[in-house]
Amino acid sequence: MSLEDRLQDLAAQARHLQGELARPEVAADPDALRRIGKELARIEPIVGTWERLQATRAELGGARSMRDEEQDTELREMARDEVHRLEAEEARILEQLKVQLLPRDPLDDRDVIVEIRAGAGGEEAALFAAELFRMYVRYAERHRWGVEVLTTSETGIGGLREVIFEVHADGAYSRLKFEGGVHRVQRVPETESSGRIHTSTATVAVLPEADEVDVQIDERDLRIDVYRSTGPGGQSVNTTDSAVRITHLPTGLVVAIQDEKSQHKNKAKAMAVLRSRLLEIEQRKAHEAEAARRRSMVGSGERSEKIRTYNFPQDRVTDHRVDMDLHNLPGVLDGDLDRLIDTLIATDQAERLAEFGEGDAA
Repeated sequence: MSLEDRLQDLAAQARHLQGELARPEVAADPDALRRIGKELARIEPIVGTWERLQATRAELGGARSMRDEEQDTELREMARDEVHRLEAEEARILEQLKVQLLPRDPLDDRDVIVEIRAGAGGEEAALFAAELFRMYVRYAERHRWGVEVLTTSETGIGGLREVIFEVHADGAYSRLKFEGGVHRVQRVPETESSGRIHTSTATVAVLPEADEVDVQIDERDLRIDVYRSTGPGGQSVNTTDSAVRITHLPTGLVVAIQDEKSQHKNKAKAMAVLRSRLLEIEQRKAHEAEAARRRSMVGSGERSEKIRTYNFPQDRVTDHRVDMDLHNLPGVLDGDLDRLIDTLIATDQAERLAEFGEGDAA
């Protein structure tokens, strides 16, 4: 299908969906309204870009005619300038269309489950993991997204050995999926008396939230243990066996949740995390090309495996995947991540455009 045919088809789909929204039976069905509205929100920007392209090409045709046929030298020169401007505008709109027509990740609209764990560096790594957690919470707050903590494992001085939390927002996965990997910090730790710069790491995994229909789990494949939850240092938090540990026997995956006082709530949260981890495994199998990237998302937490470095002495944040430096480390840690994320998304789009080419993008 040519680019023109594809765009005409999308325009026809948009008209059909707009007609569906006007039907009384659809207006009375919240699920249908949500489904059709979501599809329209995906298609209408593409159709709008195509309409701008058609209008630009019509202007360009008129400007070229004036340039080629006008006898007045001054008017012909003005027409030549207009042709140059419109040709550049046409090229820009075409590039925008190519990006809009790239195959979308079907998981982009999902909520996400984020897992942060301290890596190499002991207590300093745990303190850094806590800072990364606050960074993503602040980023979510800036976008008015909801955050729900599923489980935490704290150290005695304010650090986090592990934290698992959920971000609720349309498109959360599309924005956060590139955050997965090893994050490295270079600074003088508060616990360091000699003033030497230490390097520590924390790992971040970003998983799209899985619906029950995405992953079928056989109860016979689960071993569910309940126990009394504990806090830092091993002290008892609850006097009932409310903590839940679920082991998925076929894969060996283990999820333990203890933050809620209700065993039922802890089990529900543990199942949500388990489903997302199993979905990620299924995605690996289904997309061989992405398998290497997903397997290397977290790695072992060693200092050499890094996607981003936070250098405190130089007030610098470096994303090694796009060779980008930002000298605004306090702002980044306060959740000012959009410039980094936008660059990562743009780079991914450019790589996919180069891989698939114009014909495949269309």
